[in-house]
Amino acid sequence: MRKGLFAEGEATLRMKMVMEDGKMDPVAYRIKYTAHHRTGDQWCIYPTYDYTHCLCDSIEHITHSLCTKEFQARRSSYFWLCNALDVYCPVQWEYGRLNLTYTVVSKRKIIKLVETGAVRDWDDPRLFTLTALRRRGFPPEAINNFCARVGVTVAQTTMEPHLLEACVRDVLNDCAPRAMAVLEPLRVTITNLPPDAQTEVRVPDFPADESRGSHTVPLSSTIYIEHTDFREVMEKGYKRLTPEQPVGLRHAGYVISVQRVVKDGSGRVVELQVSCSRTESAEKPKAFVHWVSQPLRCEVRLYERLFLHKNPEDASEVPGGFLSDINPDSLQVVSDALVDRSVSGASVFSKFQFERVGFFSVDPDSTPERLVFNRTVTLKEDPGKI
Repeated sequence: MRKGLFAEGEATLRMKMVMEDGKMDPVAYRIKYTAHHRTGDQWCIYPTYDYTHCLCDSIEHITHSLCTKEFQARRSSYFWLCNALDVYCPVQWEYGRLNLTYTVVSKRKIIKLVETGAVRDWDDPRLFTLTALRRRGFPPEAINNFCARVGVTVAQTTMEPHLLEACVRDVLNDCAPRAMAVLEPLRVTITNLPPDAQTEVRVPDFPADESRGSHTVPLSSTIYIEHTDFREVMEKGYKRLTPEQPVGLRHAGYVISVQRVVKDGSGRVVELQVSCSRTESAEKPKAFVHWVSQPLRCEVRLYERLFLHKNPEDASEVPGGFLSDINPDSLQVVSDALVDRSVSGASVFSKFQFERVGFFSVDPDSTPERLVFNRTVTLKEDPGKI
């Protein structure tokens, strides 16, 4: 076999034993004429999982080898080989695999997603590999808390992703400093401020506990708000900016009122001209909106579920197979988002809460000239709020 005198499948080296499920003589070595990524064509025989698993654990002095239930049948070969070779034998424990809806966790299926270009790589933030969760901004504490809540059982468990996301919010809400970012900018000119006027506004990093620090952002006569925070026609229940309804600027101490709406040739609103007054002298507004002034341009990546159906591996639910169920809107890239200057110089994987938008993490694709943010999770908000 070692000399390459047999074809693939023509000869194998087996362990002479009977496994728990009744299968006899599991294969220890088989022939594969496939180049190895390290040794090239030096070898044409390769060990199997049944042969290497227990020996690697033994050599590395593993105390307990934790496996999912499908490996229970291999426990007998695990113990048999260690005893046959008279080497230290760890304990193998099996538990039920934790599955999530709207995704796949099988390595073979993830490889298919990568090879077909459905995702960028193993660390694509739409996946649920550890490297993908790290890139998306999930803190390790949140993953541990999720696993502790679910518990360990021998039964196979399928959980909803929003339970994991709730654990992420709990952790990030306490450790991610606040910043302000605008994903769909609408220019606002404050007409009763001089064009060269500029003040510094102090913004707490954690509004619930201002003793944990703060940062300053500039406020000039030109600011940007979210396009969705303005409506030209007033609607019942709408509390944000309209020509008839003023709105407050978060942390700034100002209330703005629309004086003029500027549109482009297609009729789209491109600028608002407003006047401002101090909060103390104005009637209390119904809502406060976030804003940026003299901001940094950045890229923001918004992620949704990778698959359209809850169980993409279920043939009755997705007859065409999981690759046919990819959500075309699972990634939205906002190329010209604006963020306040407090985040400049942030390192990769730094985490922030963009007020009223969501939790975000700095992506490794960031450069000193342009930051890239991944949305980790949205904020937990009242679905009826408008």
